[in-house]
Amino acid sequence: MPTMTAFTRKITLAAALSAAIIPAIALGQEVGITAVVRNDVKVTTPANPTLHKAKPRERIALGNDIVTGGSSMTQLLLLDKTSFTVGANARVRIDRFVYDPARNASSVSTSVAKGAFRFMSGRGLKKGGEGSSIKTPVASIGIRGTIVEGVVGEEAIAIARREGVIDRNTTADPETASLIVLRGPGRNAQGVQRGAIDVTVGDQVIPLEDAGMALFIPGPGQAPIGPFLLSQRGIVSLRDLLGVRPIPGRERTFERDPTTDQQFGCDGGGESGAGGCSVFYQPG
Repeated sequence: MPTMTAFTRKITLAAALSAAIIPAIALGQEVGITAVVRNDVKVTTPANPTLHKAKPRERIALGNDIVTGGSSMTQLLLLDKTSFTVGANARVRIDRFVYDPARNASSVSTSVAKGAFRFMSGRGLKKGGEGSSIKTPVASIGIRGTIVEGVVGEEAIAIARREGVIDRNTTADPETASLIVLRGPGRNAQGVQRGAIDVTVGDQVIPLEDAGMALFIPGPGQAPIGPFLLSQRGIVSLRDLLGVRPIPGRERTFERDPTTDQQFGCDGGGESGAGGCSVFYQPG
């Protein structure tokens, strides 16, 4: 029956292509690994669905929880080379992941319940990662091939106060308040599209299109404050929350990458500049 054979082959090919393009959605397959683990980091994984102490290079799938304690951090490296760094006292999850290596395209959706985070698009080096997003309890961040940092909770309020965008009389929710900042690529980016994010708060959409620009959302149902230029002090505060400072004489996990700094052109952020877009790597 040649006609039936041809039909069967078409169905098989279509199924194989679908699995290659959207494996994480259709099959719940693994989407990345814990490239870096420091101190108290717990995860759920396909191999161990109960919350347990994370190890370097442990495989992460859709819906797995990543939880960090004080003075702790982890960096997730996804299949499309997207880097997602999770700072201290955080809880995050990868909700959606679509990757088509043949088209050099990908889309990632994550949720951040609390804590600090940094998202660096894997495909932003060559083409925009269209359709990627990050959700906090009070905002949704649409990402267009870029580096974005933020923090949810009390630390977001503390930074906003130090920046002078709110005062002691401002009502802010210590559980859900969110600070979001675009880190790059900036005006001087070389060979890549300029980064941008669209932050949706209720029925408002606020674009951030210059590196260093930030937005603060005090809590559910409250109007966003900004955009405003985050100072160098604010950027350093976020960096500290992300745990990117190395331990002297003990580890070389966290390294400044001047080539990436130049390529992404992180040229915003206060009176003395953004201080570069440091990226992390795991030696060996």
